[in-house]
Amino acid sequence: MSLEKLEQVAATVIRLAREAGATDAECTTAEGDEFETTVRLGEVEQIKEAGSRSAGVRVLFGKRVGSSYTSDLTDVGLRAMVAQAVDIASITTEDPFSGLPDPEELGSLKGDLQIFNDDVSRLDAAAKVDLARRAERAALDFDPRIKNSEGGSFGSSLSARAFANSRGFVGSYQSSGCSLSVSPLAQEGDSMERDYWYTAARGVAGLESPEQVGRIAAERAIRRLHARTVPTQKATVVFDPRMARTLIGHIFEAVHGESIYRKASFLTGKLGQKVASEQITIIDDATLPGLFGTSPFDDEGVPSRRTVVIENGVLKNYLLNSYTARKLGMKTTGNASRGLSGNAGIGHGNLFLQTAAGIPVADLLSQVRTGFYVTELMGQGFNGVTGDYSRGAAGLWIENGELTYAVQKVTIAGNLRDMLTNVAAFGNDLEFRSSVASPTLAIAEMTISGQ
Repeated sequence: MSLEKLEQVAATVIRLAREAGATDAECTTAEGDEFETTVRLGEVEQIKEAGSRSAGVRVLFGKRVGSSYTSDLTDVGLRAMVAQAVDIASITTEDPFSGLPDPEELGSLKGDLQIFNDDVSRLDAAAKVDLARRAERAALDFDPRIKNSEGGSFGSSLSARAFANSRGFVGSYQSSGCSLSVSPLAQEGDSMERDYWYTAARGVAGLESPEQVGRIAAERAIRRLHARTVPTQKATVVFDPRMARTLIGHIFEAVHGESIYRKASFLTGKLGQKVASEQITIIDDATLPGLFGTSPFDDEGVPSRRTVVIENGVLKNYLLNSYTARKLGMKTTGNASRGLSGNAGIGHGNLFLQTAAGIPVADLLSQVRTGFYVTELMGQGFNGVTGDYSRGAAGLWIENGELTYAVQKVTIAGNLRDMLTNVAAFGNDLEFRSSVASPTLAIAEMTISGQ
């Protein structure tokens, strides 16, 4: 189905909702294809391919709201969907903050945001399987200590999305994505460890080579052999980029509009205050070409934008949709996010830590006399209300600026407020493997609980 057709379906649903008496309405239509294959020890273990086409509607009768969705895009199916949403609205309680964005807030970015690459659609299933097989083979061939594999995987997606509302907005866009990963197992004596590596991009041409993915995965698995624990102590903790980005994700939870109006965030009421080291600037930007958090408009039809969340350590903005903005007496930041129907939640675009002071990772490590280089985190030990942080971790021990031996079965703990204040250094290795990104990040001191 073309983008034009998806827009037509969305516009039809809006018309049907208004004919049914809705004072306002919004509709999302979507179509997509997904592919996934896993190869283990050279043999194909699974191939999954699926397509979908669906629509969702949200209707408002004054301050009462109802929603529904369907995969039947015939006239009968669309009418039934609208009727169901209308019925639901008739029994809901009024919410004084419900409503659509103001007309002047609506719009869409122009130009090519480079979020769709048709080389994903041109790659056939056999070629996708071959990429997964090559990545796994590169890992298995790298070192005789790589004894086994949990498999190499390739996944891809193609999607089209349209959105319309009763205030005159109609927009649509296509997006694509693909990824390649491998998870080898290393064994030496009675020590056995696994690790993985992956690459992801909007198009196949943007992926790292299968051989590179396999090699890095194998190196990561081997360096974890003969892991030990360490005595409980306070020391520098260095988060590699994959782990550092989880801290950025916790910051998103803390500036999420719902957390703020519910007073369930340690950053509630902190706008304009210093909440982090002056070296820290965190940005949410859904306009960056080619990245996974990029789109021309949010899920309420508000144009995507660049929002500075923290600037030089000072909290500048929360991330809001129109509902949370009304609750807080503020303006939407264009961060509405939802599936096909229901009230919009809040999502981020490309959320990342930006620093001009990044240094090569080898130089960063050389400055650490004693510390812990974290490459894996376990558990969900973050309290957004208090900022308390405690998670199981694994990685490598740092002595006199050198990575020495593997570490496991330890817990790192602190408070995110203190962690943000006590940043010791940043790497210069910021890259986007997802919509959240951070360079290597060193925290001057945290509690490491081991033996």
